[in-house]
Amino acid sequence: MSASVRRKLTTILAADADGYSRAMEADEVRAMAALQAARRVFAGLIERHHGRIANTAGDGLIAEFGSVVEAVQCAIEVQRELGADPDSALRFRIGVHLGDVMIDGDDLLGEGVNLAARLQAMAEPGGILISQQVYDQVQKKLSVGFEYLGERKPKNFEESVAVYGVTPPGAAPAKPAKGRSHQARAARPAARTAGAGELKPRIMRLLRVFGAIVAVLFAIDLATGGPMWAHWVALILATIAAYRAAPLMARGWLSVSDARLLVIIALLALINAFSWSGELWAIWPAAAIVLIALLGRLLARG
Repeated sequence: MSASVRRKLTTILAADADGYSRAMEADEVRAMAALQAARRVFAGLIERHHGRIANTAGDGLIAEFGSVVEAVQCAIEVQRELGADPDSALRFRIGVHLGDVMIDGDDLLGEGVNLAARLQAMAEPGGILISQQVYDQVQKKLSVGFEYLGERKPKNFEESVAVYGVTPPGAAPAKPAKGRSHQARAARPAARTAGAGELKPRIMRLLRVFGAIVAVLFAIDLATGGPMWAHWVALILATIAAYRAAPLMARGWLSVSDARLLVIIALLALINAFSWSGELWAIWPAAAIVLIALLGRLLARG
């Protein structure tokens, strides 16, 4: 490392235009004008939130902020302002990460920058993804929603990372609800989805409660004699717990939706086993579920 390179902990915002090459092919003048307009929006809001632009290569940019809250708030305002222009030819993806970086002159380098860029690449056009480190700092400080998307394995990273989506509050209705002011509605924080750190204890408590219920039911079942029935209740409760725990199962190759589909398929297989009559019928609805999921992904990509 050269003497001019130093390290520091900072918040990195990475942004990139979606479909810029296609927009250039369709209309170079319009695409360039849209990019320049977007850069002005980024520059103004980054400065307002006390950040600085470190790099503007191509149709993307890297910025840094001394405050995690300011970085996420800036990202929200950028997407809001860019999304308000229906004539814009470009939509941007944004990723935000808090990490250690190397500074060489005005440039930011290192794994922290790379992770912010990977989060950006995973975001939907017009969307914002943040890392666990950012979520931990902003979850109670911003009136927005956060959706835990599970653990993802960014390209060229050895380990998976927890990823959260940011959901800005929706636009307030033109007329406030009866008995409530516009200001009160706008100020109410949006509901937040529990993150991995919050979800795991909840699932463990749920399992303890369900376990106690199942134990009592099996005791009643055995005491009363007759055909066994408690295993059906146990199956229902186990399915509920597994479905709610799907975000904890998510990995780079397995999304939360995929995990929930696997729970449903497992439920079908267990119902088939518990009611076995010599026929493996669960394979057909399971195959249909997989086929529908694959078709949905293909249509979404198209």
